[in-house]
Amino acid sequence: MESLFRKCLWQNFGAAIDMLKEEIDLCPDDLWQKEGKFYYLSYHTIIFLDYYLTSPVRDFKPVLTYTIVDADKLPSDAVDDVIPDDFYSKKDCIDYLGKIREKCKNLILLGPHEKFGQPWIDKTEVNMHGLCPNTVINYSLLEILFYNFRHIQHHVGQLNLMLRQKANNAADWISLVD
Repeated sequence: MESLFRKCLWQNFGAAIDMLKEEIDLCPDDLWQKEGKFYYLSYHTIIFLDYYLTSPVRDFKPVLTYTIVDADKLPSDAVDDVIPDDFYSKKDCIDYLGKIREKCKNLILLGPHEKFGQPWIDKTEVNMHGLCPNTVINYSLLEILFYNFRHIQHHVGQLNLMLRQKANNAADWISLVD
């Protein structure tokens, strides 16, 4: 049962990551560069995907760095206070997603089963990166995986809608990955 569960979780989680990649890949360059909401939402989804897959959290070292910005200094199209340190290209984001995808696959398929029931984040790590919402501080690793999976799907839906409205295009549904 455990191997079946891991395989099922990975196939669906991997499909969600692949859909995020496709949304970014399909985004026209002018929309990527001029429509801040699409860019910031893509970045937000990528950073939190990586963060929630990091255990222990103290080891979180994002490839595409960020700064937490005060509310009065946020860009108008920002989706939260996590602002990229640079304007990252679609290629930068897609390359980073490839690394995160491997990290996710290895965690789900190869991680020790005991770890899934343990706390995802240690209390001493909660404020370490400025990313941990109070709603997840008591989550087990398995719970944060499902939370992360739902978070990606939520934002992939938003990106899909933006692409349909602004570029008359969107990614196809990806049902499962190997």
